[in-house]
Amino acid sequence: MMEKIILGRYLPADSVIHRMDPRAKLMFIFGFVLIVFLANNVATYALLGAFTLFVVFLSKVKPQFLIAGLKPVIILILFTFFLHVFFTKEGELLAEIGFFTIYKGGVIKGIFISLRFFLLILVTSLLTLTTPPISVTDGIEALFGPLKKIKVPVHELALMMSISLRFIPTLLDETDKIMKAQMARGADFASGPILERVKAVIPLLIPLFVSAFKRAEELAVAMEARGYKGGEGRTKYRILAWKSRDTVSLVLLAVLAAALLVLRS
Repeated sequence: MMEKIILGRYLPADSVIHRMDPRAKLMFIFGFVLIVFLANNVATYALLGAFTLFVVFLSKVKPQFLIAGLKPVIILILFTFFLHVFFTKEGELLAEIGFFTIYKGGVIKGIFISLRFFLLILVTSLLTLTTPPISVTDGIEALFGPLKKIKVPVHELALMMSISLRFIPTLLDETDKIMKAQMARGADFASGPILERVKAVIPLLIPLFVSAFKRAEELAVAMEARGYKGGEGRTKYRILAWKSRDTVSLVLLAVLAAALLVLRS
């Protein structure tokens, strides 16, 4: 399971999405998160779904890898769906199950909200899958650079976000190793009552925290040994270059937003 989680992982490939400027990708993600809320009927969600599949196709990320990586959030999506199904009282009554009543409006809203949640996670996951953490840092720092004039530590905040993204798969791999080591010593994480499973997970926390603090200390020592003193006066080895494909991506996003406005109920 740990190996299938895609959050924070980067997959090298030669695709249009991989070659895009990180600033354009960040702007695209922010824009998509906003316009996804414009969808409110079958036509708009179908258009959003088709557009998302087109982006996934351009990224050259295998759909099987994406689906496997999204399995951990499927439970949350299903919980959102059933929450709307059982507690939204709108439209025609479809069925009664004990104390619960299911209405047509609740089913439709559950499908739409769950699909919206799924599309958001899918598109935002493509950012880390197609962009190295250091490029994400450069993009964030460039976009929020004007905030430096009001003494906002943009470089430090961008670096913290980049390190956080980089350490997510590292910590997940470390958790997987600790679990396998404890399973070899007789620990059982897959069977028994839920309370027993929770108790079995608790011994994972201490070695995981020790490992995390150790890695953080090693990283801090390495940065100090290399003379890191923040973003003031630093030059860039990688120069960001805005290309025509970056402009086209934002234009396509604007066209999508306009189409959603026209088609929404």
